[in-house]
Amino acid sequence: MAIDMTASLLQMATCRKYRRQIADYQGRRSVMGGTERMHGTVGILAYGSLIGDPGDEIEPFITSRIACQTPFPVEFARQSRTRKGAPTLVPSELGCPVKAEILVVELDAKEAADRLYRRELHEVGSTKSYTPPKQPTPNRIIIESLTNFEGVATVLYTRIGATILHPTAASLAEMAVASARELSNGTDGISYLDDAVKAGIETRLTKDYIAEILRLTGGNDLRDAIERIRDSRYQVQL
Repeated sequence: MAIDMTASLLQMATCRKYRRQIADYQGRRSVMGGTERMHGTVGILAYGSLIGDPGDEIEPFITSRIACQTPFPVEFARQSRTRKGAPTLVPSELGCPVKAEILVVELDAKEAADRLYRRELHEVGSTKSYTPPKQPTPNRIIIESLTNFEGVATVLYTRIGATILHPTAASLAEMAVASARELSNGTDGISYLDDAVKAGIETRLTKDYIAEILRLTGGNDLRDAIERIRDSRYQVQL
């Protein structure tokens, strides 16, 4: 019980510090907090799988991409249920600002927020729309916005809590390898990491995380590591 309480307090402190960092940056505000319907140039901040896979509801409306850096620290600090527990990138004070892209879209902020929300829920094509939760929790998706960020009037981004409170290269590698054993459709943790690296994203743990995966699998690179996990001729450690 004491351990659970300590973890909860750490998570609350992390959330408070993270929110202060964004507030100190520029005019942070919730997208849907009132009746105002924002117009003008709208973008979506992408720093994970969103870069290469915006989804069918967003990609056709992208008019340009702007290279930038996240105004908050990011780390592989959340296990994804749909990726069989693989680590994914989320805002975390344990990380660092990373390379990102603003996807400038030909949509107003309300429509862009709704589409981003459905994409994060894996319910693209549904009629679900985003409404800010009255009681935010670490597992609730929050759509936030930055004002006049990198020359774009309104930039949306998702915020969801970290569930890996003390990530290490070893623990992340074990989660990624385990997910690669269960998934063969390119959504496993090693493929996710490989895509992030190819997009130029590097957190504080990235290099050691990769090295640990290669140590466990004996792979020459991340793609080779995946092949070895799925090839019965190789004995992959865990």
